[in-house]
Amino acid sequence: MENSKNRSIVWKIISLILAIALIAVSTCFAIHLKGEKAEEAEKPQETPVLTLWNDRAVAKSELINYIEAITDEGSADYIPPEDRIAVFDLDGTLVCETDPVYFDHCLLKYRVLDDPDYKDKASDFEKEVAAQVVEYMKTGSSPSTLMEDHGRAVASAFSGMTIDEFEDYIAEFKKLPAPGYNGMTIGEAFYKPMVEVVEYLQANDFKVYIVSGTDRFIVRGLVKDSALNIPDSQIIGSDESLAAPDQGDTDGIDYVFDDDDQLVLSGNFIIKNLDMNKVTVIMQEIGQQPVLSFGNSSSDSSMAEYVTTNNKYKSLAFMLCCDDTERENGNPEKAKKMANSCTENGWTAISMKNDWKTIYGEGVTRK
Repeated sequence: MENSKNRSIVWKIISLILAIALIAVSTCFAIHLKGEKAEEAEKPQETPVLTLWNDRAVAKSELINYIEAITDEGSADYIPPEDRIAVFDLDGTLVCETDPVYFDHCLLKYRVLDDPDYKDKASDFEKEVAAQVVEYMKTGSSPSTLMEDHGRAVASAFSGMTIDEFEDYIAEFKKLPAPGYNGMTIGEAFYKPMVEVVEYLQANDFKVYIVSGTDRFIVRGLVKDSALNIPDSQIIGSDESLAAPDQGDTDGIDYVFDDDDQLVLSGNFIIKNLDMNKVTVIMQEIGQQPVLSFGNSSSDSSMAEYVTTNNKYKSLAFMLCCDDTERENGNPEKAKKMANSCTENGWTAISMKNDWKTIYGEGVTRK
């Protein structure tokens, strides 16, 4: 009887110990789960980047991998923020190049041939250049002198305007409907996936410059109040001179700017910023070798080579290939030529057709 009683006490003790152990294990497990959830809550959630790019796009993965490497302080490819410089061409790289021709060509044509306040004042030279632009619009071909002549015609056609007046003029021109598209104005013709690239770089402490063949002040006017957030100080382009209205032919060394003066476009063309000129102006105005280059044509080749040659940092060059004939005024032949050039030179090709989910956004279609 006593043995039976003792066994009962032992079993009660064992049951109590097991119950306490079970409670302890359950409590530890609950604490562990709570800790895991807390860690998950504290862990920053990754924000998707380049969402307008298809995931299979090689250019997208290359750029993301590059940014992850050069922003990691433990990486051999780390680049200090002050040396993160990216340069972008404008026409055909950030904004539509062929509607039906360059933005600045269309602006000159409008000023000289269509503007009721100026067309009767236009010089014979300006009219001649504007006629060449019209022919370029119709046939896609132009004389080799058009780029330089166009720069001179722009300088003279807007001579005497202040910078603010010139920007206001461009702002009004930007409001006109894009000739080849429904649902878009001329000033809205920025490539949305490339705007994403600019924003992605800026979020990773890059200083982004536009280095364009378009007149510097025209680029400023186009970018102002646009989808791009790039200050005037980081916009480089073809140049024309500025002067005070009363300066006349007096050299700047001999003229003193006074409180009645303001700067106006003087009408003198200085330089067309294409090809090798892009390289020299980068050093003159930026003062250091960029690590990323984005372009779309042979006139950007020197810039791409400069960025990727003998660079102390890991560097890349990207080239857009305008191969989309449904959403853009694509040219498959030129696009293929550029893609081949990328292969030959070690640049990364961007296919508008295959790499982008959209070009101009929803509601924009070609006519």
